Amino acid sequence: MLSLDKLSHGRRDERGAPIPMRDQLAAWIARRAIELAMPEDAMPALTIEPKVDGISIALIYERGELARAITRGDGTRGDDVTKQVRATGAVPDRIAIDHGTIELRGELYWPRDAFERHNAALIAAGEAPLANPRNGCAGLVKRKDVRGLREAGLACFLYQLARASDDVAVPRTQRGLLAWLRDLGAPTYADLATHVTTLDEAIDVCEAWTAKRASLPFEIDGMVLKIDDRDAHARLGATSHHPHWGVAWKFPPERRLTRVLGITVTVGKSGKLTPVAELAPVRLAQTTVVRASLHNFVELERKDVRVGDWVAVEKAGDIIPQVALAEHALRAPGTASFTAPSVCPSCGSALEREEIFLFCTSPRCPDQLRERLAHFASRKAMDVEGLGDSVVDQLVTKLAVRTPDQLFALRARDLAQLDRMGDKSAQKIAERIAGAKERGLTRLLHGLAIRHVGETLARDLALHFRTMDALLAFAERYVAGDQGAIAEVAPTSGTGVIPGLARRSADVIFAVLASPAMRDIVRGLASHGVKLDAVEERAIAVEGVAGKTFVLTGTLPGLSREAASARIRAAGGRVSSSVSKKTDYVVAGAEAGTKLEQAQSLGVAVLDESALLALLAGTGA
Repeated sequence: MLSLDKLSHGRRDERGAPIPMRDQLAAWIARRAIELAMPEDAMPALTIEPKVDGISIALIYERGELARAITRGDGTRGDDVTKQVRATGAVPDRIAIDHGTIELRGELYWPRDAFERHNAALIAAGEAPLANPRNGCAGLVKRKDVRGLREAGLACFLYQLARASDDVAVPRTQRGLLAWLRDLGAPTYADLATHVTTLDEAIDVCEAWTAKRASLPFEIDGMVLKIDDRDAHARLGATSHHPHWGVAWKFPPERRLTRVLGITVTVGKSGKLTPVAELAPVRLAQTTVVRASLHNFVELERKDVRVGDWVAVEKAGDIIPQVALAEHALRAPGTASFTAPSVCPSCGSALEREEIFLFCTSPRCPDQLRERLAHFASRKAMDVEGLGDSVVDQLVTKLAVRTPDQLFALRARDLAQLDRMGDKSAQKIAERIAGAKERGLTRLLHGLAIRHVGETLARDLALHFRTMDALLAFAERYVAGDQGAIAEVAPTSGTGVIPGLARRSADVIFAVLASPAMRDIVRGLASHGVKLDAVEERAIAVEGVAGKTFVLTGTLPGLSREAASARIRAAGGRVSSSVSKKTDYVVAGAEAGTKLEQAQSLGVAVLDESALLALLAGTGA
């Protein structure tokens, strides 16, 4: 299933200046007109439809009977949810066509009133309400027990014909397709779609929907503009990421005003201190927000956010709450600027500054302990399912777990002492902890939460040094001032044996690895049989990929970030987290951010997913 390229209020030109939405849409229309060989100043007619915020669904009808319902999944392969979709009653089991096979695409969603009724029933029963309609809808469709799904009140809009057998005559325009689907008895938004022939009309329609978004009976997160002539769709084609015949008009981030009740400081797994605004509850993008990030103390000072202020809160990417600005004109007299702490708010230890960030220096800081243990068990690290925040908190407070190696000493009988932990659950977690011993050096280094060591650098360190013993021996040389060791990884000019490792980061990383506390952890891990060597990764060099550095940004339609990285590495390439002059390719998907802008300013080649796949197959440029 294809996603759509997006016109975004946050998009900027190569100088970093915001590009007005009107200009972005005009440029998209102009490109399509040229590709369709239209006369100068002409534009293709468009059909504009609401972009319903639900879960994408594909329905296959054979001779009018619903045969299969499939979720979007990773863009190429989804889950079979035929039983669940039938049970919702949101789509017809039969449509008015008695021949052929057609595949329809649409959005399964939860209308606002039905969602609110469901949440009211949960609250009345003493249960926690669902966060938002989209996630709630996804959860219902994954249920194995389909009882009660019809009563939940889910609905569906169908808007696309993905394929049809040769014996099915289909309309040649998008608005004709919507009307045809409606006549077949399929749920569509034909009455909500608008046909336009000028740029001004398109802008007016999108802005009108923006204004009435909050009053609709269902959630939408933008508008979809499609070239109305469906014959032109085949001529324009598509990348694996998005069709050239359609584009999404993205609404600006929803903002809400609320009061700052307090400013707290959290301590992360690496010891980094982050200021957080504690807010009067405010409803934002389908969830109730009570906390929002202030990022760092330099940003806090720049925005001059104070306790008692009215602030505008928004969600970055509709996900992470953040304070956009403080309304200084509404500030009450007598408020005081926030002062950054001089010691760790969790343990009282000394702080150190690295660039604009403050870090706690104590490896025994209780907040760090919890964050580190949770990170160690996370999916991308040692992948120990079942060690959520509440379990980790009890491991620290009840079982006195202080370091990652101590996890491997736990037995099922120990875990069974925790609150709400039955014998079966304790046994499963114990088995998962034991299974994590074989993850290998890359995941282990990532899981140890060493500052500056993310997934990519963990892998590079593991593949170069191969064993923990070799890495620790090198760290001793480095911190002792061995000039050969320093030149090996952080030379004064050129690139060392670990790509992208700068001197300042190397100083921090090897100091941690050479510390007595880290050596104690490593000895503990070894005593419990944890694999401290690199897991062999076989790479088959592909010309054009081997030896090249790739940076991934945005969301790819058919590959997860992890899958794309694995395929690049398997072909002999390297995946980096940052763009530089030494980057060979940036692979950009939907919602590509500053990395794409950096690539364009540096002249780095930019690939979409289809070009990456061609390169991996040995057929790309």
